[in-house]
Amino acid sequence: MQFLLRCMLKRSYSYPANIQIRNYRQFKETYRHVHQIENRRFLQSLESSEKIFRSPRPSLELPEISLSEYMFSRFSKFGNGKALVDDATGTVYTYSQLEDLSRKVGSFLYRKGLRKNDVICYYGTNNAEFCLLLLGCASVGVVLTTANPAYTSGELKRQMEHSGTRTLVTIPPLVTKAQQADISDIIVIGNVDNCQPFSDMLADDGRCFPTDITIDPHEDIVIMPYSSGTTGLPKGVMLSHYNVVSNLKQHQQAFSTTTDDTNYAVLPFYHIYGMVISMCGTLQDGGLLVITPGFHPEGFLKAIVNYKVTQLQIVPPILLFLTHHPAVDKYDLSPISNIVCGAAPLGEAITTEFMNKRNKIVKQDYGMTEASPMVALDYDSITVGSAGPLLADTEVKFIDLETGKSLGRNETGEVCVRGPQVMKGYRNNATATKEMIDAGGWLHTGDIGYMRDNECIVIADRLKELIKFKGQQVAPAELEDLLHKHPAVQDVVVIGMPDDRAGELPRAYVVLKPEISVHAHDLMKYVEQNVSDYKRLRGGIEFVKEIPKSPSGKSLRRVFKDQL
Repeated sequence: MQFLLRCMLKRSYSYPANIQIRNYRQFKETYRHVHQIENRRFLQSLESSEKIFRSPRPSLELPEISLSEYMFSRFSKFGNGKALVDDATGTVYTYSQLEDLSRKVGSFLYRKGLRKNDVICYYGTNNAEFCLLLLGCASVGVVLTTANPAYTSGELKRQMEHSGTRTLVTIPPLVTKAQQADISDIIVIGNVDNCQPFSDMLADDGRCFPTDITIDPHEDIVIMPYSSGTTGLPKGVMLSHYNVVSNLKQHQQAFSTTTDDTNYAVLPFYHIYGMVISMCGTLQDGGLLVITPGFHPEGFLKAIVNYKVTQLQIVPPILLFLTHHPAVDKYDLSPISNIVCGAAPLGEAITTEFMNKRNKIVKQDYGMTEASPMVALDYDSITVGSAGPLLADTEVKFIDLETGKSLGRNETGEVCVRGPQVMKGYRNNATATKEMIDAGGWLHTGDIGYMRDNECIVIADRLKELIKFKGQQVAPAELEDLLHKHPAVQDVVVIGMPDDRAGELPRAYVVLKPEISVHAHDLMKYVEQNVSDYKRLRGGIEFVKEIPKSPSGKSLRRVFKDQL
């Protein structure tokens, strides 16, 4: 193997002469390490003239272990301290219980016949059991994908088929929709006739937990949330164990959580932000995570007081609520010491208004599902309107939209990111992966921004066609495809209409077929009947004579955006 390694690399100066390769796994790891060194040197030679911004934070030693190994190693430090509290059910789990119960889930899945790289889906709202499911899957190499609980049966079926899901875990109110999606193997967190209860997992004797599974942190996928990326229909984002663990370590360095902190998990766990940053980010440092099924104004405020919440990870619509809703004045928010807002850009005006009115600091972060999800965080020093400095070991460049050349400070261009948190790619979609990640490993985010003199990144706009309604992703292509199926529609384009409260509202411009008429209300009703609530055309419908197109035939959404 020593000789084979040298022959494959053909650059012996990169190979540590004193290392003895004893088995294939060690050979593979050594080859990867040396290959990374050579690849980095090659890229650096190409990029010598590029303007690349690197994180001002110290570089980290990133563990090359599975997500479950990493989290279990953290849990062992916190003993019988409370880890999870489900506000809806009163269920409490301590840190000492989490590893044992997660392994029971892994044993149950293995007994059930699921093996490494098989896919299981969670379709539901937040609950404490989700954490056990995630870590149970990770411990035996099963991939967890998550589906928005607002999905219709048709939307759910599409994701199940595309992801190759074998088993679905859900909650009682969603069982009917799951069955309508032609899913037969359903496990329910609760009790529903003819469905296996999740409690069976927690009652497993653990004897089937496999001891011979080898997880390659760089290659093996741990979670696969769905995202539309910069355009098109939702795609399965393949995040490796290494991607997620690296991002947790990066976040840990930039954001301070202690065993005295309590975080209120109002963000949905099916979303990468809620799953990785809110949940795992809190648990890796021994904080208490209070879980709620969803955002309810009075319940949200009561929980902050009852649990003496110290940390909040929220999205702009919740910050608007905290700024303007009169009910907020009735509650004591003094225990809150950290508020971070993400998922969509936060304007300077609302940031300043909130801080002045509530006498609280709000910090902003920046990321995307394809980056596991965090890229930058404004924590140490507050720069209003900025997402702060890059996380450790993260690079960014801003490229000119016309020339593709990299730009200097305070010059606006498309944000491109590179780092250990960047996804492996999209499931079964090599074309979309190549469009998103170039040969140099740069993730083209579709966002427009620039780097300030103080090393803080500003996200100014979005190139991407994705619409963000209250932090939820709405793919224009999906709505256009649906409208194209209506017998009266000849052509259509959907854009996001700016809205102070929701961020953006989906709005359609429709060309009708000759000599066919239909009311806008009827088309809106048609859409409502076929999509989740957050995808509805709240921005309305306007009938037009034609949809402007580029020479390649692509609809020019920007023409309509410029008219708003």
